[in-house]
Amino acid sequence: MSARKAGGGGRRLGVTDHPRPRRRGQGELEALVLAALREAQAPETAGGVQERLGGDLAYTTVITILTRLLEKGAVSRERTGRSFTWTAAADQAGLAARKMRKVLDAESDREAVLASFVTGLGPADERLLRELLGQAHGPGDD
Repeated sequence: MSARKAGGGGRRLGVTDHPRPRRRGQGELEALVLAALREAQAPETAGGVQERLGGDLAYTTVITILTRLLEKGAVSRERTGRSFTWTAAADQAGLAARKMRKVLDAESDREAVLASFVTGLGPADERLLRELLGQAHGPGDD
């Protein structure tokens, strides 16, 4: 018998009666942690990162995110006493570029992947890419 029937038709309170905080995705949390480290302008402890984020995240969550970012090469860490201090090694653009290179490196036909990527660009992005490639090649480069 359900709680509603057992309670004489009264409303049953449950977890759905209170709105849950929105779950943030892993990428969003990583971006927040990277932003906190860049704002610090000096190596920061995990506890310091947690404080910069307003204490919304559990300390263990901050450690997990920092460890994932370390594995991706987006942060570096240095032992300081019994703990670590963390430093951002890449901004969002650098992290996205690393992801793109990782995907490209995993493919056997790089030319086909690059060609497909370029043909999928809009005119403005294609123009920007051409400009950037022109800047990358100095005089006499082939």
